[in-house]
Amino acid sequence: MWPDNETERDFLNFGSIANTAAEIIIQAQGRPISIGVSGAWGVGKSSMIKLIRKALKEREEEPDSQFIIVEFNAWLYQGYDDARAALMEVIASTLKGIAERRKTGVEKAKELLGRVNWLRVARLTVGSATAMAFGLLPVGLIGEIYSLGKKAAAGEVDEAVLTEGENIAQKINKEAAGLLKGKQESSPPREIQAIRKCFEDTLDELGITLVVLIDDLDRCLPATTISTLEAMRLFLFLKNTAFVIAADTSMIKHAVRKHFDGVDDDLVTSYFDKLIQVPIRVPPLGTQEVRAYMMLLFVENSALEDNEKEVIRKRVCNQLSQSWRGVRVDRSFMETLRDDLQSELVARFDAADRLAPVMTTASQIAGNPRLIKRFLNALAIRMTISRAHGVGVDETVLAKMLLFERCGDPRAHEQLIKAVNEDNEGKPCFLAEWEEKALAGEDLELVEPWDANFVREWLTLPPRLGDHDLRGILYVSREHAPLITPEDRLSSEAAELLTALLEKPNMAGDLKDRLTSVPHPEISIILDRLLDRARKEQEWGAPAILEACLVVTRADPSQGSRLAAFLGELPPTQIKASIVPKIGSEPWANTVFTKWESTSVLGPVKKSIAHQRKNGNITV
Repeated sequence: MWPDNETERDFLNFGSIANTAAEIIIQAQGRPISIGVSGAWGVGKSSMIKLIRKALKEREEEPDSQFIIVEFNAWLYQGYDDARAALMEVIASTLKGIAERRKTGVEKAKELLGRVNWLRVARLTVGSATAMAFGLLPVGLIGEIYSLGKKAAAGEVDEAVLTEGENIAQKINKEAAGLLKGKQESSPPREIQAIRKCFEDTLDELGITLVVLIDDLDRCLPATTISTLEAMRLFLFLKNTAFVIAADTSMIKHAVRKHFDGVDDDLVTSYFDKLIQVPIRVPPLGTQEVRAYMMLLFVENSALEDNEKEVIRKRVCNQLSQSWRGVRVDRSFMETLRDDLQSELVARFDAADRLAPVMTTASQIAGNPRLIKRFLNALAIRMTISRAHGVGVDETVLAKMLLFERCGDPRAHEQLIKAVNEDNEGKPCFLAEWEEKALAGEDLELVEPWDANFVREWLTLPPRLGDHDLRGILYVSREHAPLITPEDRLSSEAAELLTALLEKPNMAGDLKDRLTSVPHPEISIILDRLLDRARKEQEWGAPAILEACLVVTRADPSQGSRLAAFLGELPPTQIKASIVPKIGSEPWANTVFTKWESTSVLGPVKKSIAHQRKNGNITV
């Protein structure tokens, strides 16, 4: 299993992009810079942020000498705190901690935090901020006083009300002393300007560049997204600052539209563009990168030592950096990295080789690293289930089925499940011809819901499924694909009888009385399963399974014609003379014997049939 977390370990050769971003911040030499890391959900934006952080740390001559890095995840504060206030407080608190540790710029840092706290209480809303700007009480206190006044007017004055009044008075004193003392002339605009000035002075005294890494902005609700961007704007474009924002630009534009209702698309685009000086897009993955990513994930979960894994990772990333020359990361390349790779790991490399093209082109995965990891996790879970339940499942077959479940048309997937459930051997036989033609490169005339490029490429993936019993696959995948076997349509009594007939067919005679009480539809299913077993017989003298079939037809004579048809189609060379007296007294026996006599059955069989007829032992 692989955790769905961002990482500083580069599996996709993104290190060069992260190094470029770090170099841009360094080369700015204190000039303000803002970098936007964009890309769709799951493509690796968070990992890119971590790699940029790592690249900056690696460039420092000594700890904390040049950069102070603040990481802020707005999504974590959503629903618990105001994102605008939270970002400002995180920045101010970090600088205060650095100042106290370095014993420089302490007063400036404390002043910055105090001013941020003032705005935090005021919340920049018309009610509280305006009231405080004019030296009035915050709205919350006014509400409490009003509530107390209503109680007094209603004559509800008692000891509890008097105590409440004392508490409010103390709160007023605290608010006035802690928030308004020395700031009676303050207002939000003045405080904002003062914060910006104090922020620059603090960074100057500390001699640092503050790098703020903002992640998961595209997970937030529009209000949280805009609040974070507005807080960022407060510190943006000030000396010694760098902001790196990871977000899906389409989600940012959605938040702007929702927040500024009625704004046109040009303004929506320019809102984010004005905040970002250097846009960096996480590159989409091609087949090479997807293959390398999957192989490195398999290496990560292998029994190799950590230092060995790191050597392989670096070699793979170096190979990827040369892919423009035509070099490949594939199973053959991975095998050159070590002489003693486990066969199980090599088999997984081979699976990555085969799956990578489809994982890249299928629209439901499209080379998305997070979706690839989820696919492999789902595969690992189902293989664990198969081992725990003793179900013999081929991992390559399961992977192919799981890929169709994730990427195929749901209607086609339902038809595939239905075909497996309805086939006596659990085989989707209709796929056999399609797979053969697809592998031969012939044109396939498929109709909806199968008419898709994904299906054509999926059909070429090994192994072929048309001849595979997929019931075990459906069993371990039953949260998505219910396994409905013939036994599932049987009553508990009928299911018990079927089990007994399959396990001890030579004892079937003891069950005849119980079989006569089984409804006709269930008897038909029982005979279906017995005939499935009978098809595996290679010699038809008097096998035990025949006894079970005969008892069923005697319990329900209408099933006789089905058994007769089955026996009549047996290969002539498999029929032995000993079967003739076994079935000779059955009401349908003459039909079978006539059919055998018209074929090239062996001489002893024909003689036995003739003997039966002569002695009148055949029911006509």
